[in-house]
Amino acid sequence: MLEKGWNLRLPTNTLRKDFIDIHPTASSFNIMLHKKWDKSHKVPKFKVGDLVLVSTLNFNNIKGPKKLEDSYVGPFVIVGLPGTNAVQVELSGELANKHPTFPVTLIKTYQPAEEKLFPLRNPTPLTVPPVEHSEYKKIKKIIK
Repeated sequence: MLEKGWNLRLPTNTLRKDFIDIHPTASSFNIMLHKKWDKSHKVPKFKVGDLVLVSTLNFNNIKGPKKLEDSYVGPFVIVGLPGTNAVQVELSGELANKHPTFPVTLIKTYQPAEEKLFPLRNPTPLTVPPVEHSEYKKIKKIIK
């Protein structure tokens, strides 16, 4: 169903041109928004093999009352980086059946606790999976 007043044959270029003609400050406002975004945006710097914590904000399979559950679980090892805004981790335990790819906004770097402050705490050893380098993923020839 189309919105009221929408014409299928109306090209989008004329819509943008008319918008700038009607609002001459629209283009300068758009430039200002881009500068503000570039100034405040930080590109995440995760690497394969880093230890990270995953937010439990959208998890609904953790048992117990929601207000008593941990806000982050982990640490988990980063297995891959499918994009600039996504991280693939190796999940274990009760989270093993969840999808292993999470957006960067739900990931936090893991900072281990100091052993001097907590001498009786026994850390669980983490196993880092080996990175597989296979031949079938390499490009051998580009055909035009």
